[in-house]
Amino acid sequence: MPDLVTSFANPIVKRYRALAARKVRRRESCFVVEGLQPVWRAVASPWDIDTLIVAPDLLTNEAARRMVDGQREAGCPVLSVSREVFAHLSDRDGPAGLAAIVRGSVDGVERFRPPSGRPVVALHQVGNPGNIGAILRSADAAGAGGVMLVGACADPLAPAAVKASMGSVFAVPMAHAESVDDLFGWSESHSRPVVAVTGNTRNSLWRTAVDARSVLLFGSEGDGLPADLVARCAASVAIPMEGTAESLNLATAASVALFELARRRDQKDRV
Repeated sequence: MPDLVTSFANPIVKRYRALAARKVRRRESCFVVEGLQPVWRAVASPWDIDTLIVAPDLLTNEAARRMVDGQREAGCPVLSVSREVFAHLSDRDGPAGLAAIVRGSVDGVERFRPPSGRPVVALHQVGNPGNIGAILRSADAAGAGGVMLVGACADPLAPAAVKASMGSVFAVPMAHAESVDDLFGWSESHSRPVVAVTGNTRNSLWRTAVDARSVLLFGSEGDGLPADLVARCAASVAIPMEGTAESLNLATAASVALFELARRRDQKDRV
């Protein structure tokens, strides 16, 4: 059995902790992921694994143990740590004993090539990483083409975003547009209309035709989309609501819109 790291001062342990900071993630082009399913999805994806971190006393899943052994035999660095050290690294109650440092970053729009015929979600100045992670998870489940971050958004590779995505961060194409001009320039060059999803319109999503290749543009929960930005879009739609709630959580709204387009796609395929 490999030597067990018991010191919080171990360089890899310290590095894992440091990657909680965005400036460190940007400098190293690395981020962290924890949990059986998310790490397994990272290993199975094209993303490069820098280091697997395992606590043998906590990792009781036999299939996961075999996966780690296979990665070690294939040359992937594996750090075995004590239960106490892993708890020091973990942000979860009852950690499963498996984490990883993953190499990668989010590119600009120049290299963004989502699958054709599927919608793209664009998030304008969304500051909550948990919402971004949840939207990545919904985009994955609904078969969306990708997610674009526009302007000053939270980092989709932040620990909270990666955790909320449940591994979908490794499956959904992502890009960062520095400005709204970059968003519209990309959409025009790829013949994808931008559709604002906003409460400030009478156009119901249920009754409005939406191109299957559309870029669905959402704003932050607090501020929504600026009126001048909505005016630049090819169309705007609202999610109809009943009851007394004034709005939906951003991740919920994105899920509703994406699955509505998925439903229409399914109906079209059945005709």
